[in-house]
Amino acid sequence: MKSSLIAIAGLMTVFAITAAAQGTTAPDTVQAASTPASATAPTPPAGFLERNSRYQLRKGDSFDLDFPLSPEFNQTVAVQPDGYATLKGAGSVFVEGKTVPELTDTLKTAYAKILHDPIISVALRDFEKPYFIAGGQVGKPGKYDLRGPVTVSEAVAIAGGFTEKSKHSQVVLFHPTPGGVFEAKLLNIKKLLASRNLSEDVYLQPGDMVFVPQNAYSKIERYIPSANMGAYYAPTAF
Repeated sequence: MKSSLIAIAGLMTVFAITAAAQGTTAPDTVQAASTPASATAPTPPAGFLERNSRYQLRKGDSFDLDFPLSPEFNQTVAVQPDGYATLKGAGSVFVEGKTVPELTDTLKTAYAKILHDPIISVALRDFEKPYFIAGGQVGKPGKYDLRGPVTVSEAVAIAGGFTEKSKHSQVVLFHPTPGGVFEAKLLNIKKLLASRNLSEDVYLQPGDMVFVPQNAYSKIERYIPSANMGAYYAPTAF
């Protein structure tokens, strides 16, 4: 009987030590698993990383379809206000936001239901010229043609540069998506220009909008009673 009690006590001691060890090591395991996630910097949206991106179809654009082996399906198609295009003999497909190669693949899939291994050539017919919009505290806000690769800082310069009321450290780049939602990216142009390193300067895509907000000093400047007090403030610091 005595030996049985000793054996039971020994087993309880082993279980207690095991439980204590698990209780002390479990938090370390969770912390180790969560550390890489917290240390990893967020990846910017893919739409802001491409430099020489292909043109994406927009509402109101039109394109020609040429079927070398089935000319009866040749047609000119327009992108409707809902982003769909109606195809001869193949119904409607969603095409807004697609590049020409992506559109070609979509059309081949649609016509594969009635044609064997269809060969389709796509050519843009009528489309909106690439542009960007500059707004807020820039010299000349407005809509500008996007004639080549242009970065955010270059776009600001094209739009007349920063004004004395500009908040250089919080320039916002808005990028439209096919779903009608805008992606937003905050850029510290002041820091980029001061470091003389423009490698992180983002390239614009057609339809992007650059917005320069107003700095804090210019918002309260009219409430300052004495003009001499302006000497104690540095608008560029905001």
